[in-house]
Amino acid sequence: MMSQMPQQASLSRCPSCAEPLESGDRFCGACGYDLSAVPQRPDDQPTLAMNGSAPAAAAPWPGAAEPDSSDTPAPVHVPADLAGTDSGGGPLHVAPPVPPPPAAAPATPAAPPAADVRFDHPATEPDEYPLQAPDPRVAELGGLGDEPTLCVACRAGRVDGDGYCENCGHAQPRERDHMEQECGPVAAVSDRGLRHHRNEDAFAVARAALPDGTPAVLAVVCDGVSSATRPDEASLAASQAASESLLAALPRGTHPQTAMHEAIVAASHAVNSLADEPETAREHAPHQNAPACTIVGAVVTAGLLVVGWVGDSRAYWVPLDRSAPAARLTEDDSWAAQMVAAGLMSEAEAYADERAHAITGWLGADAYELEPHTASFKPDRPGVVIVCTDGLWNYAEAAEEMADAVPQDAAVRPLHSARVLVGHALDGGGHDNVTVAVVPFPAPPQGAGSA
Repeated sequence: MMSQMPQQASLSRCPSCAEPLESGDRFCGACGYDLSAVPQRPDDQPTLAMNGSAPAAAAPWPGAAEPDSSDTPAPVHVPADLAGTDSGGGPLHVAPPVPPPPAAAPATPAAPPAADVRFDHPATEPDEYPLQAPDPRVAELGGLGDEPTLCVACRAGRVDGDGYCENCGHAQPRERDHMEQECGPVAAVSDRGLRHHRNEDAFAVARAALPDGTPAVLAVVCDGVSSATRPDEASLAASQAASESLLAALPRGTHPQTAMHEAIVAASHAVNSLADEPETAREHAPHQNAPACTIVGAVVTAGLLVVGWVGDSRAYWVPLDRSAPAARLTEDDSWAAQMVAAGLMSEAEAYADERAHAITGWLGADAYELEPHTASFKPDRPGVVIVCTDGLWNYAEAAEEMADAVPQDAAVRPLHSARVLVGHALDGGGHDNVTVAVVPFPAPPQGAGSA
């Protein structure tokens, strides 16, 4: 996933033995693997038309800056699942849906991960915790006005000032166990899930106005890396920094794709700063990884949709007209995606492997290299963008599955739709934190919101 070696599918290490590679290497110096066998990725393009035709007319702002030695956007990362043509008229690769692994498939022995791969789970995570997070569709998380707060466990007792039920004694969920926010036409919900002891996800949703007064809405979703220290702080810092960066850049007239790139860089700096702990703190935990998280964001205007990401959190396009195809707009920075891109495995083989969800890109002081991915699209019809962590897409991985889970009225009831999608993940098992934002396209005028 690194940019130094495009002729080798951007692999910085040998796909066979994980030995570091130098620019221009044709064979691995350690194992002799023929690097020319790795197929080259298609060229990235700055704008894709969602209807499979040539791009529409140019946006009212200039094109996003080309990459150079400064912090300007990398070339667009073409989403593998998007059917149609790129802006140069060439066909895009269409990846088939990934079937679930066979139930009786033997586990593949895990090879030692390379230095630029990390697993998004701690080694000693318990299978279950005694108090499950409330189901957001039925639990009463708080009263209105002077009404008493009811316990989420027994749903009968009142909650005292210390956060315990006066009837059954259960401690109530922490503030981040379940969060909801609606900001005009965009909304997000985050839930601890049914197995984790805390919520390590975070999000930010907001709206802005471009210099000409036209509206823009945005959503940022971050997933803390559980194998790192303080992942909840990392995701919160990243989502806040990215949102603040976008809200500052868009009204100035910055191209949304450039603004998204800058926002991811700002989020990275915010997470990196968390590693600057006092020496005394490191003495007590010298072997902990630096705080880390993934990030995915979307900016929607009246005619343009921009996404940006690092890691394996995703964005999906779901048209209101369900006769048109849905699409996944991002490609994971993961071991499985890397194996598929290198031509070493089929998608079915890669995602059946227990190393499939080891991530190869993240925000954090120990990240091998920061390489923000950005892509821009010009949809030809109304729809919604689903921005989510793997806590949701694990239960709706293919674009068609995600579209089936999204309510038909998602564009006008984004908060309700986000709750439904969180419920879909909880019904599927809720094995991870679940966070999802629902962003309508095109951005409605200022003053419009959910019905």
